[in-house]
Amino acid sequence: MTRVLVAALVALIVSIVVGPKFVEFLRRNEFGQHIRAEGPEHHSVKQGTPTMGGLMILFAATIAFLPVSHFRLQSLTVLFATLACGAIGFLDDFIKLTHRRSLGLSGRWKLLLLAGVTVVVGIVAHHLRLSTSVYVPIVDVWVPLSVLWYPFLFLVIGGAANGTNLADGVDGLAAGTAIIALFTFTAMNVVSYVRSSPNPAHRNLTKLDLAIVGAALIGAAVGFLWYNAFPAEVFMGDTGSMAFGGAIATFAIMMKVELLLLLIGGIFVIEALSVMIQVFTFKYLGRRVFLMTPIHHHFEMKAWSETKITVRFWILAGILCAAGFALYYRYYFAR
Repeated sequence: MTRVLVAALVALIVSIVVGPKFVEFLRRNEFGQHIRAEGPEHHSVKQGTPTMGGLMILFAATIAFLPVSHFRLQSLTVLFATLACGAIGFLDDFIKLTHRRSLGLSGRWKLLLLAGVTVVVGIVAHHLRLSTSVYVPIVDVWVPLSVLWYPFLFLVIGGAANGTNLADGVDGLAAGTAIIALFTFTAMNVVSYVRSSPNPAHRNLTKLDLAIVGAALIGAAVGFLWYNAFPAEVFMGDTGSMAFGGAIATFAIMMKVELLLLLIGGIFVIEALSVMIQVFTFKYLGRRVFLMTPIHHHFEMKAWSETKITVRFWILAGILCAAGFALYYRYYFAR
């Protein structure tokens, strides 16, 4: 358990200490955010705010995780997916910066690269002999997917990466929500580790290692949030948001709690659904359901302050994650 706390503390310290110099580096090199013209008008003041802060999160989390890790394949896979999705986001951010526009990597290329990440995760899952069935809590049934489980993994990883990306539009929203989700996964693994055996020497080190990588990401994200809280001094960019998506998706896959991601990543699901509903209704019904999407922009258009939106979304994320943890303890933990 000490390793979990050390990973979180080291990542937090590294992130906070590195933060000012990293932000200054981004500002000096004019790595500033380009704001979409179709977004809320008051976001224009954020033009030029340093972006790609996700690099700081990934650096701090990796530095904190590696020295205390037991190098179990499951935790290394979570770290791989986090870094790989972060690299896809970085490429997207870099294209935006070099071309000085708000549009970066095309959707087709993003999906293709995310498919590559899914292939690696799928190979690891096959090597670990993870079940290709999906457990449905409450009704207590297993749904066999067989080979369809691997396309399902792409849906999980791609959906989570894009959902977290959509949520990154208000200062502190994506970072804070990701912290809550990662804390839930970390708590699940801590409980599983402690309850795996009354003898500490015989406890499940895989669960401990998953808790360590979760704690490292939490510490790094909290340190980043110090500079990302309203008014933000730095944005995480797609580098950070997609990395968080890859992390929570792979946690769900490695822990075999795929459906709980609908609750633990509930805010990201809501953000993605709001966009899909808006596109569908406008295309086929000729009207809009929301004033603007993703849905946090809808509330901005209703004159909610960024702080109010962020805090209320955090509260909702906490409620959804608490429900996810309760279902895990009731239905998954005993398996």
